[in-house]
Amino acid sequence: MISLERRLQFGLVLSIAGFTLLFLLLGGYTVQQLSEGYVLGRLEHDADSLLAAVQVDGQDGNTVPASRITPVYLQPDSGHYYALKIGDLPARFSRSLWDAELPVPALAPGQRRVQRVAGPGDQSLLQLSVGYRKRGHVLVVSVAEDIAPLERQIRNYQWEFSLGALALLGMLLLMQRRLVRQSFLPLEKVREQVQRVVNGEQERLDDGVPSEVHPLVLEINRLLVLLDTRLTRSRHALGNLAHSLNTPLNLITQALDDAMLPEALRLRLSGRMERIQQLIERELRLARLAGSGSPGRHFEPAGDIPNLLQVLQGMYRDRHLDFQVSELPARALALDREDMLELLGNLLDNACKWSRGRVALDIRVEDGGIRLQVEDDGPGVAAEDLKVLARRGVRIDEQSPGYGLGLAIVQDIVRLYNGALDFSHSERLGGLCVRVQLPVGPVPVRTTD
Repeated sequence: MISLERRLQFGLVLSIAGFTLLFLLLGGYTVQQLSEGYVLGRLEHDADSLLAAVQVDGQDGNTVPASRITPVYLQPDSGHYYALKIGDLPARFSRSLWDAELPVPALAPGQRRVQRVAGPGDQSLLQLSVGYRKRGHVLVVSVAEDIAPLERQIRNYQWEFSLGALALLGMLLLMQRRLVRQSFLPLEKVREQVQRVVNGEQERLDDGVPSEVHPLVLEINRLLVLLDTRLTRSRHALGNLAHSLNTPLNLITQALDDAMLPEALRLRLSGRMERIQQLIERELRLARLAGSGSPGRHFEPAGDIPNLLQVLQGMYRDRHLDFQVSELPARALALDREDMLELLGNLLDNACKWSRGRVALDIRVEDGGIRLQVEDDGPGVAAEDLKVLARRGVRIDEQSPGYGLGLAIVQDIVRLYNGALDFSHSERLGGLCVRVQLPVGPVPVRTTD
């Protein structure tokens, strides 16, 4: 599942980094163009000065009085050079070129050309060539300047600018990450509250949330109230139904006892009435189960199990049973309290019925679930019957005498919670060992058979 916060942060990082890179490229290109434009402006000024100073003559070509030449063009390898060419006559070069030459393109008057050429000593020259007409002659003036020092300065500036931009980018990313986290804090609180509701630590979500999620929180709270109300109403209605059915069934059973019927027929009818009562009780108990993720009160082993054991000790007071209970988890679990008490009550009740004096209960919370184990020191169950007990879809009350309706309800609860149920021989006490593994938290609820 993709986090909205991470998606937003990733998008912001990409956008800010992209804009920063574009800004660096545009900044470097702009500085490069401005620098070259400045150099070209200076070269155009020198070209115009040379054009004004040159003396054109039809036989000897052209000459430039030394008094009108800028001294930088007289110093060898100075980085400033020029070349003059009239028509097809040989070009004349500045003294600063010494033995080197500049390429002079053939240009018509009014044409100009800018190019990069290699100069003396591997200098990087920016050359401007312009075509002129003077006294009827076509004249080409080429002026060049070594821009290697300028390019080094530009590269240094670009590196410094890039480092500054990267530092600014890092600050912006840290700021945007902090802003995004602060913006998502209310949603994180909602997520924590939902988890507390799942764990049974909180019944409703707080409605002090941003307006964007406020309708969602209100709808979740409304659904929690609705589910809680329906569950409570259903359990009350089923309890009333059970009471209403038991009364006429008891009257029918009493009437059968008083009726003048053959003994065999009376016993057969009484057995069937008892079977009907068991089936009704089983289905009513199953219908009262809430299932995983219900909005009812959550199961707290440390608080709920001692009360259950106290009830069982009262029911089997004459047996003087010894309950061996492991350390109980203190936190609430995302399991319906009534369902868990129904499950444990049936397991412990069966263990108490068949034990000789000792019943052991072990509850452990593991990653993603809870493990329950109930053992007794009774006669246990034969190995072939253990396979029958663990078989899914089998009516336990019909297949294994002595472990009847209670274990059938246990099997229904385990299947309702998508759990696992296992029957085996108790190595510690010698009787029956029942292990139940249930996932904790919302899981898909399966339909019972």
